[in-house]
Amino acid sequence: MSSFGYPQRVVCLTEETTETIYTLGAESCIVGISGFTVRPARARKEKPKVSTYLDAKFDEILALRPDVVFAWSDLQADISAELIRRGVDVVCFNQRSVDGILAMIIRLGAIIGHASAAENYASFLRKRVDDVAERCSQRERMPRVYFEEWYNPLITGICWVSEIIEICGGIDVFAENRQYPNAKERIIADTMEPLRRDPDIMLASWCGKMVKPERILARDGWANFRPHRTGFLRDIPSPIILQPGPAALTDGLDAVMNVIDQWEEVGRP
Repeated sequence: MSSFGYPQRVVCLTEETTETIYTLGAESCIVGISGFTVRPARARKEKPKVSTYLDAKFDEILALRPDVVFAWSDLQADISAELIRRGVDVVCFNQRSVDGILAMIIRLGAIIGHASAAENYASFLRKRVDDVAERCSQRERMPRVYFEEWYNPLITGICWVSEIIEICGGIDVFAENRQYPNAKERIIADTMEPLRRDPDIMLASWCGKMVKPERILARDGWANFRPHRTGFLRDIPSPIILQPGPAALTDGLDAVMNVIDQWEEVGRP
């Protein structure tokens, strides 16, 4: 720790804190990252990889002598608890919404001594989101969108994804599920229910696995699924939409907006 108490050696167990710290120009304080980190690309070359999503190399983390470890959600509760038992300070964020992502950026910046830069960055992202919302509010038509976060069982999108769909001018056909923070609470028990909700667009992002349309069409009753027939069964890469951080509000937002733009253009006379 510095004399002011700001951490000089931090470990990031998920990608969003790594990307945020790099964006704030404070990457020199990072001494370890998640092996699932892809943003920014240079982080994988520069920083030791000391965890997956649900597991961590505890001895390697301790050897890095971190002042603090940043984690995310109940999914990393066991990792966090073990590190705490081993005497490590842990900050576990739990953002699940667009506002939560922005709040995380501000809090993270304050913890590492870059409060002003973090507030400016959050303001930039907030304006970007608001500008997209204003632009997309002018759409002539609003498509019905089904977002699938996992395929077996079927799981609908988490809160920030549902919000991004609406920001981009779409209607999330399972919007009622975004109140549930945990994936198990967003399981669709009846695999015919997405068909009954008749989406115009299907967006799929299978938590890091490649989306395979043939697997979707092989489901009972899905052979004539309308988004596939019309060309609007689309894969959104997980690192840009399922990351509860800057990626979702930049590249993820753009990806969803572009699909809806294309859908709207195809439907014009």
